[in-house]
Amino acid sequence: MPAEELFQFPVSELAIQIASKKLSPVDLTKLYLDRSEKLGPQLNAYARLTPELAMQQAEAAEKEIHRGHYRGPLHGIPYAAKDLLAVNGIPTTWGAKPYANQVFDYDAAVIDHLRNVGAILIGKAAMIELAGGLGYRFASASLQGATKNPWDTACWTCGSSSGSGAIVAAGLAAFAIGTETWGSIVCPSAFCGVSGLRPTFGRVSTFGAMALAPSMDKIGPLARSADDCAHIFAAIAGHDPRDRNTIPIDKAAFTYSPSVELKSHALRVGWLTNAWPNIDPQVQTVVTAAQAVLKKFFPRMREATLPTGPWEEVGTIVVDVEAAASYRDLIRSGKVSDLIDPLGQISGYLCEQISAADYLQALKIRELLQKKIDELFESFDVLVAASQPTPASPIEMNLESGPDYPDPLGAIGNLCGLPALSVPCGFTDHHLPVGLQFVSRAGDDLSAIQAAKQFQQHTTWHRQHPPQFTKPL
Repeated sequence: MPAEELFQFPVSELAIQIASKKLSPVDLTKLYLDRSEKLGPQLNAYARLTPELAMQQAEAAEKEIHRGHYRGPLHGIPYAAKDLLAVNGIPTTWGAKPYANQVFDYDAAVIDHLRNVGAILIGKAAMIELAGGLGYRFASASLQGATKNPWDTACWTCGSSSGSGAIVAAGLAAFAIGTETWGSIVCPSAFCGVSGLRPTFGRVSTFGAMALAPSMDKIGPLARSADDCAHIFAAIAGHDPRDRNTIPIDKAAFTYSPSVELKSHALRVGWLTNAWPNIDPQVQTVVTAAQAVLKKFFPRMREATLPTGPWEEVGTIVVDVEAAASYRDLIRSGKVSDLIDPLGQISGYLCEQISAADYLQALKIRELLQKKIDELFESFDVLVAASQPTPASPIEMNLESGPDYPDPLGAIGNLCGLPALSVPCGFTDHHLPVGLQFVSRAGDDLSAIQAAKQFQQHTTWHRQHPPQFTKPL
């Protein structure tokens, strides 16, 4: 099998080759490491590679599989982890200069889970400093500089999981782990033309992950397909007594088998008409075509509307207050001035000025919103909308003074802890990817996965790759 094809394969197809012993985990790991060493710097995609650890894990996986001890679909599969997840003995910088030499003596829960199923860590993905927790104006707000989009290197990959999106899109690893507090899985997935799952809040432990806004932080996979995301989610989900925000044991775990017949035809699907008050015309054209495809296998799909309210303002208050608490020592010590982005250097002080009364009022409105969303999901199982209202932005854009695209769905989804799965649904005239997101009720991640998988069974957008990164090295 040509090596230039392997790096484009989804996890599910690689797993078949590995389980049948037609593909060596060692050879696959070498392939991804070689690509990452040569192409990663062109994109500023990695904080660092971990070749020694990767080869140790690959050799162990290969021995186990040859002995008949196959752990499942992630055994022998190389991946990258966002650089806010602790890995024992390896620098975890949070993308920020004040933490450039930070090393932990333990692994994050997600790293533990992936090691236990035999996945192979080949590197730490680049990220926006502090995951954007203190704000930023430019894509260059990272120790690695601006991460470039494999579809057009003059464009950005979006969100704090910027490196994770680039790594998957360019075929530098089979999948990557990202995090989202507000948009940082959904947006890079959309901009990079990959599939990304933001799980229900509390289903994946954040132990060993940098805290931004603890009541909204979530960890999830970016991969080549909805099916891949489901397999990865099954490996990392579960209750963790070390994380007070994980939900109970009987609700946190997620099991998945693609052999189980999909019941997507029974899903009640709502097409959101007010998810994006402003939307780029080319994005609108693409998602309208995707809507027509959805109607063919969800003939009862009907229009749905989000409740109106000050959701973005509420979400901003919650994030700002909790971020100020998370980075209290950095702000009070003055080391916040070492951040790269000018906005990040000052906004922490402003966040500390938000009153307790304002925060408590925001929490009251958040509770009201959650009731409204519960009522909406009495009529629908899945809500569908464009993942982003615009294609990938120019890498030099000032994000604060750029086009204004209100994001009520992002605010609602993250305030309410809703799962969402973004998948590719087409391209603009400039061949930049457009994403479609499937959002479901908190705890019902499976419905979003089923709907997205059904869409991908009828389309091939997720099997397209950036032309300049599909050539042999």
